Amino acid sequence: MTMKNMLESEFPGIQVILANHPASLPKRLLSKVVPAVQFGIIGIILAGEQIFPRLGFAAPPPWYYSLRANRFGSIASTWLFGNFIQSFLQSSGAFEVFCNGELVKSLLFLMPHVVFLLEPNFLFPFML
Repeated sequence: MTMKNMLESEFPGIQVILANHPASLPKRLLSKVVPAVQFGIIGIILAGEQIFPRLGFAAPPPWYYSLRANRFGSIASTWLFGNFIQSFLQSSGAFEVFCNGELVKSLLFLMPHVVFLLEPNFLFPFML
């Protein structure tokens, strides 16, 4: 929002439209799988004693007991880490500038500095 406000105050009458650029299809699909994995891990932490015997294990694996020893920490870590991964997968990091419907600049994974947008050779030829 600050870049939008800065551009609107620097160039009166300019129309600045903020929009999200969609992430690639594989990243979007993978971001839909993350919540299922999260709930699966949380389910194993909470009900592993019943789940593992039904899967054919005589006893739960040793790593399960370390997760069960600190249930709250394990569930909180799973939730936070999963949300971080999902957020990362859903963002594209794209930044594009259009002027009069023409693509002026397209940057992926790089947010330009305000000074970059105010350079004389960046927007001024299109503003005339």
